[in-house]
Amino acid sequence: MSHPLRLGIAGLGTVGIGTVKIIQAHAALLTARSGREIVISAVSARSRGKDRGADLSVYGWEDDPAALAAREDVDVFVELMGGAEGTALDATRAAIAAGKDVVTANKAMLAHHGNELAAMAEEKGLVIRFEAAVAGGIPVVKALTEGLAGNEIRRVMGVMNGTCNYILTRMENAGLPYGDVFEEARGLGYLEADPSLDVDGIDAGHKLSLLAAIAFGKKVSFDDVELEGIGRISIDDIRRAGDMGYRIKLLGVAQETGRGLEQRMTPCLVPADSPLGQLQGGTNMVVLEGDSVGQIVLRGAGAGAGPTASAVMADVIEIARGSRISTFGQPASLLATPVPARANSPAPYYLRMELSDKPGALAKVATVLGDEGVSIDRMRQYGHEDTSAPVLIVTHKTTRDAIDHALKRLPATGVVSAEPVAIRIETV
Repeated sequence: MSHPLRLGIAGLGTVGIGTVKIIQAHAALLTARSGREIVISAVSARSRGKDRGADLSVYGWEDDPAALAAREDVDVFVELMGGAEGTALDATRAAIAAGKDVVTANKAMLAHHGNELAAMAEEKGLVIRFEAAVAGGIPVVKALTEGLAGNEIRRVMGVMNGTCNYILTRMENAGLPYGDVFEEARGLGYLEADPSLDVDGIDAGHKLSLLAAIAFGKKVSFDDVELEGIGRISIDDIRRAGDMGYRIKLLGVAQETGRGLEQRMTPCLVPADSPLGQLQGGTNMVVLEGDSVGQIVLRGAGAGAGPTASAVMADVIEIARGSRISTFGQPASLLATPVPARANSPAPYYLRMELSDKPGALAKVATVLGDEGVSIDRMRQYGHEDTSAPVLIVTHKTTRDAIDHALKRLPATGVVSAEPVAIRIETV
């Protein structure tokens, strides 16, 4: 049997300690499955004396992660610190410079610097693996780079942030407004230290940009992802979408169109009886569509110590087995520069608006929509107050441009008493 694969683990939070525990608990199993002993040489974290619930005394310690990355007794640098810049990025660059393969769970770093890091690594014959960076324990990166490598990918779609899915399903199930559930999620520790990473779609957008790079053979282009968070989704939207057979999800979609690469992470309505519509709580789901295989649905835990550490170890085992796959599924030098395309493929839209209780109000709205080529499929009016009435409209397929043009014209009608809400209805 070959010599052990020696790891240096930087970052001993929940995922880092989860990884340590897997190695300690399943040493013989890991050896049997990889054909090579997997050991930890040294670790690094901010605080050395903290009780982390695992015996770390047998490993070397480095206060500086970059020093850990350069150690001679480390073959693979396992970066679990997080953050797009700073220590994590510096240490990863140091590891590549020192000739180490890299395993990381850091979607932000790869979304912003993945092109540079992939080129650096591949120039030296090294690999960067990041299964844990996207959808936790779901093996979606492996599915795209290996299992579906014989397919032309048509679309990547999914719910990729468990916190947002928890908030939306909790609002629906408990009948609570967004603000209450947001604070509940904060109290439960579900939100990032900067909550905007979750609720504004940034975290999920990072993941989508990485999957799009693999799926479509493009350089990572997170700056081109259209982002819209869930902060404007009201309990009324959730209830009324439910009345019409839909649920609201923060949905990522990437697809190559005649105009370029479309990437969006925005609230969408999906059929309540679809796999995405039935997704509850903090679970993630990724849907992959290939020309030969059709539609593949992957569902599982999108975060947490166990699932994410499981994904880290899957990458470590692949390296131990001798697998040398390019970072984004093909050599970085062959990845094309994407042409960004705004999401404008036709789809039905959900429109919610408050109309003044005046004769002819609905007719004026219908006229504006019709002038912009937006036709109404269904319309529903709810019980109204003295001065306004909530109205829900589902359109036939149309473009976002047509919807936006209509929404800009509606205030001039004098019958719209609040800013309308428009949400795309996605075909799944």
